[in-house]
Amino acid sequence: MAAPDVTVFVCVSCRRRADNAVGFDEPGRVLAERLADRLADDAPGAAVVPVECLAVCNRPCTVALVGDGKWTYLVGDLDNEAHLDDIAAAARAYGATENGIIAWKERPLPFRKGVVARVPPLAFRPQTPTPALSGSDALTQD
Repeated sequence: MAAPDVTVFVCVSCRRRADNAVGFDEPGRVLAERLADRLADDAPGAAVVPVECLAVCNRPCTVALVGDGKWTYLVGDLDNEAHLDDIAAAARAYGATENGIIAWKERPLPFRKGVVARVPPLAFRPQTPTPALSGSDALTQD
């Protein structure tokens, strides 16, 4: 079986923030379920994998977009209802890239604001200039 174009790891350890409804203590688990359902139809090359703790506890819900030979994005501050379409769009965009780098202007808004880290692929060897310096991830905003 071929590897998925994108794997979306969803933290299921995240707990509710003060602004979530009382009794709603597992937003990450709900996000993983909803996202798996959404991407099953939208992006057959995507896999959703629930994981224990992505260590971004102060920014729930948190996901990581991962692909073979691609940069990884760790994104927090996601709402399992309001941002579901944005997460699905980001997964599709990520899966369509060769290197995993989604241009800043092409990212859904929650991914512009919520990026915690962008991590190079395991086999990454620096080049001159690095992708960030060559304009692939503009530091300026319009």
